[in-house]
Amino acid sequence: MRVHWRPAAVLLAVLTLLTGVAYPLLVTGIARVLFPARASGSLLVVNGKARGSELIGQEFSSPRYFWGRLSATSRVPYDASASSGSNLGPTNPALVAAASARLRALGSNVAPPVDLVTASGSGLDPEISPAAARIQVARVAHERGLTPQAVQELVRECTTDRTFGLLGEPRVNVLRLNLALDGARVAGGGR
Repeated sequence: MRVHWRPAAVLLAVLTLLTGVAYPLLVTGIARVLFPARASGSLLVVNGKARGSELIGQEFSSPRYFWGRLSATSRVPYDASASSGSNLGPTNPALVAAASARLRALGSNVAPPVDLVTASGSGLDPEISPAAARIQVARVAHERGLTPQAVQELVRECTTDRTFGLLGEPRVNVLRLNLALDGARVAGGGR
C-alpha cells in the first residue's frame, strides 16, 4: 500500500505547483504585459484614484447622473461577490414592483427601453443601450443646467459600437459617461 501512496503524494504536489501556482502566475504575467489595463480589472482612474471598473456597474441614484440597469445582487446593489440573476419571471410581483418603481423614478411619458427597468443576467451590467441613455438626457441636462445637445454629445462620445462591427449591440458605459459629465479626465480601462 505504501508503494502507491508516495508516488500519488508526489504527483499531487507537483501538479498542484504546476496548475495551481506556476500556470496562474505565467498567465497573469503574460496578461499584465500584453493587456495591462484589462489584467488590472479595467479600472477607470481619475486624478490617480480608481473610481470603479468599467466592467462592473455602479449605483447612481441622483437625478444629476445617468442611471444604469437595475442590480439583481442581494444586500448591496452591484456587489460583485453576490453576482446572480434575479430569476424573476414576467408575472412575479417582485419584478413588477421593481420595474414600476423604476418607471416612476424615470418619470417619462415615453416607455423606456427594457434595459432601464430590468436587471441583467449577472446583476452587474455596467452598460445601457444608447436608447436608454437618450431617454435620460433631458433629466440630466435639466439637473445640471446644461443643454440637451451638450449632454447628447457626451452620450454619443461614450457610445461603443458593436464589437468588430457585428457582435452585440451599441452600448454606453454608465460610469464612463457619468465621469465625463463631471468633466473628469479618465485614465485606464480596458478599451
